Amino acid sequence: MSTTFKLDTSTSRANPTPQPRKRLTVPVIQRRKFEGKTEDPLVMLTAYTARTAQLLDAHCDMLLVGDSLGQVIYGLPSTLSVTLDMMCNHGAAVVRGSYHSLVVVDMPFGSYEQSPQQAFESASRIMSETGCAAVKLEGGQTMAETIAFLSQRGIPVMGHIGLTPQAVNALGGYAARGRSQEEHEKILADAKAVADAGAFAMVAEGVLEPIAIAATQSVDIPVIGIGASARCDGQVLVTEDMLGMFERTARFVKRYHNISQQIEQAAEKYAGDVRDRSFPGPDQLYQPKK
Repeated sequence: MSTTFKLDTSTSRANPTPQPRKRLTVPVIQRRKFEGKTEDPLVMLTAYTARTAQLLDAHCDMLLVGDSLGQVIYGLPSTLSVTLDMMCNHGAAVVRGSYHSLVVVDMPFGSYEQSPQQAFESASRIMSETGCAAVKLEGGQTMAETIAFLSQRGIPVMGHIGLTPQAVNALGGYAARGRSQEEHEKILADAKAVADAGAFAMVAEGVLEPIAIAATQSVDIPVIGIGASARCDGQVLVTEDMLGMFERTARFVKRYHNISQQIEQAAEKYAGDVRDRSFPGPDQLYQPKK
């Protein structure tokens, strides 16, 4: 059963009422891929707040507290300025707001690359302060030793190959990866290295579709695509991109709503009501008892 505690929903906006469902676990997610195939694709979306987690939880297998929060929440130009404090605070909120999905928290730039020992200190802090089930880090062959170090010490790791946003300066931008034979071979080698090191799943981002399919077929763990292929074992998107919160998004984003327009329309209506003094009205005011 969920360990989410029950709060008085009449006084609290942010916390969910617990539901009679077990939270998904790392072994359950990993077993979804059987004999190289995933019959029921894994659904993953990003979440950064308790309320968003509440709304997404019943529909997802995994919620990713991505370092994309740097851009989505804080308006930063990239993910490079995101801190451990940010990831821990938002990760804890998402865990509190969910009861079903497995919660994965990104390890921010600079928190794990120096050594496996540094990665363990950062990952153990994330897990202890948030209650999440796993961490995610970027990199393939170069991070295999670190993935193994963490996995052997009880920290489930999701890998991330292909376009790795934390390496945007080294890559020279956010273009799709795998257009050269050298890149093609590197992505496949990275996928194998991440799986062999003990990761329970991996994200493949911004790679040419044939490479994404080949990577998915070459490893026994689930491969979650984003700008990769529908033939991956699952998919992930940034929720705010999927909802249409931003005008500019990557090619791989499909907009399922235009929520930014609805917010603007609601704000315009509210501003009009305030300016013509029709809000607050009788239904929103407190009157003396007669």
